[in-house]
Amino acid sequence: MTLSLLILWTAAISLLTVFGAWYARRYDRSDALIALYVTLVIFANIAASKTIVFSLGFAELFAPATVLIFSVTFLLTDIVNERFGKKETQRMILIALVAQIALILFSYLVIKAQGAPFFEHQAAFEAILGSVPRIVLASLIAFYVSENIDAHLFEWLKRLTHGKHLWMRNVFSSIPAMFIDSALFVTIAFYGVMPILPLIIGQSIIKWLVGVIDIPFMYLSRGILGKRPEEESRSLT
Repeated sequence: MTLSLLILWTAAISLLTVFGAWYARRYDRSDALIALYVTLVIFANIAASKTIVFSLGFAELFAPATVLIFSVTFLLTDIVNERFGKKETQRMILIALVAQIALILFSYLVIKAQGAPFFEHQAAFEAILGSVPRIVLASLIAFYVSENIDAHLFEWLKRLTHGKHLWMRNVFSSIPAMFIDSALFVTIAFYGVMPILPLIIGQSIIKWLVGVIDIPFMYLSRGILGKRPEEESRSLT
């Protein structure tokens, strides 16, 4: 994957958050953002079975395909935190966690069910949905730990900067959370199977690049979101 395709892919996914921001402003609800978040998280678990090469011109990196999807979930996390606060963000993370467990359970049941005599794609089906237990465990642990770290750091930086410097909150909450996510997932999922360090480095760099591309979309989403209802009330008094 080239750098231009990486930018296009990330921008296309990030534009979904613009709709979510508009919806949150229009209806003052987080459900559309949560739906987008859960959708991306679920698909990321499916895409994790494929490792792809990123030819960026200055370097050639390797990372699971899921890196392009999971990275944008941090943007959704920050948008929900910005509009609805840490409690709502943690609720969204919990919903996505339960959804992942449901995906794992039903994928296992479907794979184990006997296929019809004319069904010829069992091996391919298992390759896509039949993630080994350690990969599933790695995904859940890395997801829960890193997303909560991102939410806590974003809220802390928001208080520290008195609600200013949105780019700083977005970058400095996401970067450490993304690195922790990469280190946990790759180590737990691929230790003893694949080279760990190149995958951690590749996945982290790609996530950081996506995070930089996401910054304009964060500002655009914030502009659409406007102030939180309680902030608008205070500004009128």
